[in-house]
Amino acid sequence: QVQVVESGGGLVQAGGSLRLSCAASGSISSISRMGWYRQAPGKQRELVANITSYGSTNYADSVKGRFTISRDNAKNTVYLEMNTLKPEDTAVYYCNADIYRSGAYFPQLYWGQGTQVTVSA
Repeated sequence: QVQVVESGGGLVQAGGSLRLSCAASGSISSISRMGWYRQAPGKQRELVANITSYGSTNYADSVKGRFTISRDNAKNTVYLEMNTLKPEDTAVYYCNADIYRSGAYFPQLYWGQGTQVTVSA
């Protein structure tokens, strides 16, 4: 069984910072791409950033220069450092990961349960 669990959300004032973490655990052989998405009330879920196992990153235009994604392959963990937060960054943030389970030839996409980030004006 595989689990993906986020942590680190909370309430912060505009201009502040938060660091999200997402750890995958269980019967894992390897993880290719890991990413962060977010969903604000009444809006569709959108990509925030993702990172390959080799460290190649991709960011949404709205967060470039403010957010940084990184990962620790030894810990099966991905991080999202969020700086200069704005009220429009308020959303539930979800982590996902393309995981090769032990003995599997193809990866499966796993999602975490989400963590709330609220930025007050």
